[in-house]
Amino acid sequence: MRRSSKRKQEARNASGKRKQKMPMWPFYLLLAILIIIYALHNSFLLGSFIFLLIIIILILETKISIETEGKAKSIIDIGIAIGAVLLFWLVLMIVLDTSSPIDTVASCSMLPALQRGDLVVLHGIGNPALFAKAHNVPLINISESAFASMENNMNREFLAYYAYFDSNKSKISSIIPIGSSYKIGLYNTYCIYNYIYLRRSGEIYRCFVSSQDNNLIKYNYAIGNVIIGGKQYNIVYTSSITINNITISQNFSNPIIVYKTTPRDYFSGDIIHRLYAILNVSGSYYFLTMGDNNPGLDIEFANYIPNESSVVGYVVGKLPVLGYLKLIISGQFGQVAGCNQTIIRN
Repeated sequence: MRRSSKRKQEARNASGKRKQKMPMWPFYLLLAILIIIYALHNSFLLGSFIFLLIIIILILETKISIETEGKAKSIIDIGIAIGAVLLFWLVLMIVLDTSSPIDTVASCSMLPALQRGDLVVLHGIGNPALFAKAHNVPLINISESAFASMENNMNREFLAYYAYFDSNKSKISSIIPIGSSYKIGLYNTYCIYNYIYLRRSGEIYRCFVSSQDNNLIKYNYAIGNVIIGGKQYNIVYTSSITINNITISQNFSNPIIVYKTTPRDYFSGDIIHRLYAILNVSGSYYFLTMGDNNPGLDIEFANYIPNESSVVGYVVGKLPVLGYLKLIISGQFGQVAGCNQTIIRN
């Protein structure tokens, strides 16, 4: 009986060894190489293939584990792994004081500070007033009525179109298409739909209307450069804003924050942009943001100003490339807009 049991055990061991002969390291090496290539040259087909490869790896690892360790032990191992990940996440939440301590950069709007595919580590902001003071972020007091008036007339804030022209000014190219009758500059929906006269100010065309004069936030423009596909163009961008007679310019030393959008916003998902200023509306705080590689503030592109409850945290660290795994798993395979341009502000 003992000899028979021993033979069975040896047979099982031999079978397990035979089934472990297929090494998994080539799959992981291929996955790592493909993710690096995808980071350099985003492709929907390549992203789809990587996603399929991840599924194949998971299936093979599960099959090998069951065949060599048995179902019961495999289930226990999986449970331990899941528990360890959850415990690690809980520790991060407590230490970093945020419910989402890790996020992934999904766009190119923060070039060159953040690259698409960067994995960012976040820390909670705590008290917004103290946070503003600690990081030298402008904090502006706003009345509830003025803020409500702005939100009720958001079409005056939105920029529907913006354009740029090449160095010899012989060709107009549109990042977002505009009609041939419009001049170079930034236009909001109020200007377009109400056919407001566009007045020339230096090289900048903008609409001088009562909506801008009566806006809570007044936008000031300048001309910089944008490099697209190796070619340089001039571009009009928002150089500063004025609120309550206080003019604020973009400060690239300000923290980069992450906030969650709402269904009414034009852009969806988590937005990772640099903090421009904080508005104190009778004790409720709102965060004005702008991407380093964008020509306007988020509010100018149809995203409402997020309040403190929508802010997940601010970036305290980053790990390059690692975020691509999340982008691939979440189906964000293809190239996104703006990754072929870099804005250089004067």
